[in-house]
Amino acid sequence: MTALSRPAATPSPMHRFRDVGWRHVFAVLVCLYAIFPIVVIVSAAFRDSGTLVGSNRLFESVSLNNLADLNSTMFWTWVRNTIGIAVVTAIGTVLLGAAAAYAFSRFRFRGRRGTLISLLIIQMFPQILAFVALFLLLTALGKVVPILGLNSHLGLVMVYLGGALGVNTFLMYGFFNTVPREIDEAAKIDGATHAQIFWALILRLTAPILVVVGLLSIIGTVSDFVLPKVILQSQEKWTIAVGLFQFVSETNNSNWGVFAIGSVIAATPIVILFLFLQRYIVSGLTAGAVKG
Repeated sequence: MTALSRPAATPSPMHRFRDVGWRHVFAVLVCLYAIFPIVVIVSAAFRDSGTLVGSNRLFESVSLNNLADLNSTMFWTWVRNTIGIAVVTAIGTVLLGAAAAYAFSRFRFRGRRGTLISLLIIQMFPQILAFVALFLLLTALGKVVPILGLNSHLGLVMVYLGGALGVNTFLMYGFFNTVPREIDEAAKIDGATHAQIFWALILRLTAPILVVVGLLSIIGTVSDFVLPKVILQSQEKWTIAVGLFQFVSETNNSNWGVFAIGSVIAATPIVILFLFLQRYIVSGLTAGAVKG
C-alpha cells in the first residue's frame, strides 16, 4: 500500500514577503540611496544657472552653458595633468609592488618577517601625519634637483609611489603565494633566470591583482586633493580635484554648475574603466586571502 503524498501548500503573499520579498525591497532602497547623489550632480551639471537654488527640482532645465563656461577655464589642462600623473603612478605602483611582493613570496632572507611587519605597522598611521615632512623634504630637494621639488608632477608621483608601496606589497604578497612554486622550479630547470620568471611567468599569472592595484591607484590619484594642493602651487600644474575646488571655494561666489559638469566629466572615465575591468576585481581581491 503506497502512501498518498499531499501537494505542497502554496505560501501566502505575506510568507513570501517575509522569506524573500523584504530582501528585494531592501535592495531597491539601497540602490536608490546610492544613485540619488549621482542623479542630483548630473541634474546640476546640465542646469541653466550655476547656483544650488531650485536644486530639488531635478532636470527642470537642460543646457550646455556650464560646459561652455568650463571650456573657458584651464579644465582640460588639469585633465591632461591628472591623466599623466595617474598613469605614471599606476604603472610605477604596480611594478614596485609586484617586485617587492615577488621577493617576499619567493625568497627567504634575514629580516624578511620583520620587514613585512614594519610595512604593516607603517600603514597604520594616517598619511596626514607626513604632510609637513613631505613639504619640507620637497622644498629642500627642489633646491638641489628642481624637477623633484615643489610644484613638480614628478615630485608628486614620487610621493605617491612611496606611500603606496606598503599596502600594495601586502595585497600582492597574498596573491603571489597562491602561484605554485613548482612553476618557478620548472622554469629554472629550463634555464630561466629570476628576472625571466618574474616578467614572463609571474606577472602573467597574477594579472588580476595587478589590474586591481592599478585601478585602485588611478582612482586614488584622480580623487586625491590634499597632496596635490600642497605640492602643486601654480594653476597650470593643478590636477582636476584641485582645479574644480576653486569653483566652489568661495562662499558668495561659488559656481556649482561648472563644478558639477567638471565632476561628471572627471568621473566618467573612471566608471567606464571600472566596468571594463570588473571581471578581474573580485578574483584579484579574494584570491589573495585563500593562502597567506
